[in-house]
Amino acid sequence: MFLPGTTVLQAAQQLGVDLESSCGGRGKCGRCQVTPVIGEFPKHGMKSLAQHLSPQSATEGASSEITLKQDRRLGCCSLILGDLVIDVPADSQLRQQHIVKQAALRNMDLDPAIQLFHVRVAPPNLQQAVSDLWRLQQVLEQRFQLRGVGCSLPVLQQLQPALGSIDREISVAVYRPSSGPPELIAVWPGLKARVFGLAVDLGSTTLAAHLCDLSSGEVLATSTRMNPQIRFGEDLMSRVSYVMMNEGGDREMTRLIRQAFNELAHDAAARAGVDLQDILEMTVVCNPIMHHLLLGIDPTPLGSAPFALATDRAVLLRASDLDMDLHPQARVYVLPCLAGHVGADTAGVILAERPDRVDELTLLVDVGTNAEIVLGNRHRLLAASSPTGPAFEGAQISCGQRAAPGAVERVRIDRQTLEPRFKVIGCNLWSDDPGFPEATVDIGISGICGSGIIELIAELFLAGVIDANGVIVPAMVENSARVVADGRTWAYLLHDAGPEGKGRGRTLRLTQNDVRAVQLAKAALYAGIRLLMDHLGVDRVERIALTGAFGSHIDVKYATLLGLIPDCDLQSVQAVGNAAGSGACIALLDRGKRDEIEQILRRVEKIETAVEAKFQDYFVDAMALPHRIDVFTELAKVVPLPERRVSAAVDGTARRRRRIKKGSESRRPTLGR
Repeated sequence: MFLPGTTVLQAAQQLGVDLESSCGGRGKCGRCQVTPVIGEFPKHGMKSLAQHLSPQSATEGASSEITLKQDRRLGCCSLILGDLVIDVPADSQLRQQHIVKQAALRNMDLDPAIQLFHVRVAPPNLQQAVSDLWRLQQVLEQRFQLRGVGCSLPVLQQLQPALGSIDREISVAVYRPSSGPPELIAVWPGLKARVFGLAVDLGSTTLAAHLCDLSSGEVLATSTRMNPQIRFGEDLMSRVSYVMMNEGGDREMTRLIRQAFNELAHDAAARAGVDLQDILEMTVVCNPIMHHLLLGIDPTPLGSAPFALATDRAVLLRASDLDMDLHPQARVYVLPCLAGHVGADTAGVILAERPDRVDELTLLVDVGTNAEIVLGNRHRLLAASSPTGPAFEGAQISCGQRAAPGAVERVRIDRQTLEPRFKVIGCNLWSDDPGFPEATVDIGISGICGSGIIELIAELFLAGVIDANGVIVPAMVENSARVVADGRTWAYLLHDAGPEGKGRGRTLRLTQNDVRAVQLAKAALYAGIRLLMDHLGVDRVERIALTGAFGSHIDVKYATLLGLIPDCDLQSVQAVGNAAGSGACIALLDRGKRDEIEQILRRVEKIETAVEAKFQDYFVDAMALPHRIDVFTELAKVVPLPERRVSAAVDGTARRRRRIKKGSESRRPTLGR
């Protein structure tokens, strides 16, 4: 709560929000630009109204030297007069988000849908009265076996000007869909050596675009952005609620995401030194709600049972239909969705990892605000989504944040003194290394990201500060000032910034509510996985692949210890990076894979966790710590723990496993092996 008349900049500074202002709030630099978001936000229990922000000041007016982007205000000149939701755009943030979404392409054939041909077209003559388009079509058919090549009017208008040279040599781009006739979509005079495509991973939190050379298959540049729709809600259901409560909310979110797509395209093209007009195709993977909002389809049917999709098939359209600044005839292929909460991003993961090709029982886990899970092998594939929420990305955590410079990403706790060691993004040193204070003066210590939160909770459990029920206990409070009272519960002090915090960033505490938020998220994830295992009649999996940015950073030992994933040999658990983005690249560079993934998805069985009676039982069981006996005892060998701690953990896990086995013993194996 802030007193009326507090500036947005002052509020941001008090809350620790990352808003740049190099002039000290005097309205000189123009860097503290923010966007007020107007509407009703049930999640926050408030209405954000235009009259709750002071009118535009002279500093923000048309006569000012500061240029404000559309719908923006200066944080230092805008006074808070009531309940408000404020968005801080990426270019107003002092520290940019640390988004790692590189695509990894493996075992891929190069056969893009857009292909470039360099040809010479015979000149017209009186003896053979045929058109230039007919002559070009004949060349393409005779030399490249392309029959019945179509041509739209805009391309036809460019054909004869391109043939204006004496040698009548031209380069043409032909779009070859998997079904239907090929189509001429671009023509240039002379030799055109390269054209490009864009593979986009549209996540609910982050966006990534990979610019690829369609001739070589090389990924030339990757551009990332935060999803601008976050201002309407961290999780997908909050965004659906916003659309339900605010007329035109879906159109605003569609406009924002298409604008972000253009920003990604411009940035990737600039990084690679490529002309936007040379980008001729785009592939997209996304979850169902992002899918509908990108395409301008009302997402509200996905907000309640039966979670009906407008379409579960691949969508083919032109880039201009999405307001993209690419070549006028550029094409877009949106991968197919599977069900109401298992989308095209899951299709991309399957395409990248291909569990349908192996006998090995494989579990694919894409952890985000909504976790997508795929389990199976060449004989049978099942998929589900589980509502993990944004805790793994730092949201709903008192000192949590997304991965950015200054965020704690690694944590170790001394078992005797409870003193911590940690690393922050942007600094290669541990907190107890010489030079760490000086190295972090500029970036500060601003919060804990998802991987840091997981490691901190696991380390505190191993140290005896958190018990098997996830309760912070003051057992060692007499020996350490790290366990501190927090109302009627306890908290662990990870970093003390001191009374003023000068040069030391922000004080970081892990509270009891923080532990509960992670328990709820990990229990939802594990319960979803356990349901798929039940449907296959199995107790173990043979390989686990963690995908996405969170999966790439997390230490698998801590993930298995806390129970994010089921029993599996730790050597067979691996982070595979941005598999959804890799799948988008594969679909871009190999048109045959589009048919394959469409056929695979038709035989994937969707398990709806919302209607499964066992989900709640597994959810309650998975709240406890630890999950893995073997991981716990393995770590206990590295750092000796009291025998009673090991025994209690083993006994508690054994009891939980007996309950799980009793609940599923009537199920018969149904997995073909």
